[in-house]
Amino acid sequence: MVRGPHEPVIDERAQHLLKVLVKRYIREGQPVGSRTLSRDSGLDLSPATIRNVMADLEDLGLVRSPHTSAGRVPTVSGFRFFVDSLLRTEPIEARAADRLRQELQPDRAVPELVQSTSSLLSDITHLAGLVTLPRREHLRLRHVEFLPLSAQRVLVVLVVNDREVQNRVIQTGRQYSEQELQQAANYLNVVFGGKDLQEARETLLREMQAAREGVNRMMLAAIEVADQAFAAEERGDDYILAGQTNLMEFAELRDLEKMRQLFEAFYEKRRILHLLDKALRADGMQIFIGEESGYEVLGELSVVTAPYTVNGQVVGVLGVIGPTRMAYERIIPVVDLTARLLGSALNEAG
Repeated sequence: MVRGPHEPVIDERAQHLLKVLVKRYIREGQPVGSRTLSRDSGLDLSPATIRNVMADLEDLGLVRSPHTSAGRVPTVSGFRFFVDSLLRTEPIEARAADRLRQELQPDRAVPELVQSTSSLLSDITHLAGLVTLPRREHLRLRHVEFLPLSAQRVLVVLVVNDREVQNRVIQTGRQYSEQELQQAANYLNVVFGGKDLQEARETLLREMQAAREGVNRMMLAAIEVADQAFAAEERGDDYILAGQTNLMEFAELRDLEKMRQLFEAFYEKRRILHLLDKALRADGMQIFIGEESGYEVLGELSVVTAPYTVNGQVVGVLGVIGPTRMAYERIIPVVDLTARLLGSALNEAG
C-alpha cells in the first residue's frame, strides 16, 4: 500500500480516539466533537481531556478543525495512519462474494468479463468501479506513424506482431509539427522495428536518462510520443469505468465545478491511466488517499486498487474510486477478492 514517509508515533489512547473519530466521520461525513468522542470511545475521559488529545493530534497533522465547526475531521495523514495502523478489514458479505463468483466465469469473452467486473465493483461498493484491459505480452513493433492533431494531441498508427493495426490518440506536452513527428517515426521504425515494445520503451527511457542534456528535439519527440504510445499498447490503453455517478451522492463531492473536472478526467483518461500504471508497477494492493494520487482533481477522493494475474504474471489492475471517507474495512476485501476471481477466470479462459 502507499504509505507516508514518516508515520507519527502516538499512544494507545490517542490511537483509539483517532480510530473512533475516523470511523464516525466515514459513517456520517460530519465533524466530530469532543462530547461525541467521549460517548463513543468507551473510555472514562472528560470532554476536556479529549479536547487536549485532539489538540495533540491536530499538531501532528492527523486531524483538523473546519472553520464552521468546533468538531474535527481526519486529514489525509489521519486517514493514512488509520488505514496503515488501525484498520481491521471485515469479511466480505456472503451475498456479495457469491455474486462475484457466479458472474466472473471463464466461459465469457475477455471484454465482457472486464465490463462485468467494473459494473460489479460499482454495484457492490456503491462507488465508481474501474478495470484496466489485460496487458498484452510479447508485442513486436512492425511500423509506427504519428499524425499531428489539434490541442497537443497526436494520432498514433501502430502496427504490431504480424498485421495487427491499432489507432489511438495521445496527449503530448507540446504541439509537434508534422515534420518532427515524421522524423520521430522514422527513427523508431529504423532502430526498433521488429523489437519488443516494452524493451523499446525501456531503451528509449534509459537513453534519455543517460544523455538528458544532449538529447536533440527529434529524440525528445520520439521519446515522448513513443513512451505514451508503447505503454498504452502494453496495457491496452484503456480502462472500463462504471458507476461514476455514484460519487454525486456524497455531499463533499457535489461541487459542480469539481464534478465537471473529475468527469473530464474520467473522459480523457490520461491522468487516471497514469495512476493505474503506478499501481500496476507496484507490489500488491495500493491505496491512494486524496493528494497522494498526485492529481488535484482527485484531492478529495481515494483510489483502492489491486492487480490481477494470469499465469503468475500481472496483466492488469482493478479498483474503486470514492470519497476519502469510504468504508475501507469493507471496500478492501471486495477489491482483493474481485482481483483474484478475475485473474482466475482469465487464467481458465486462456
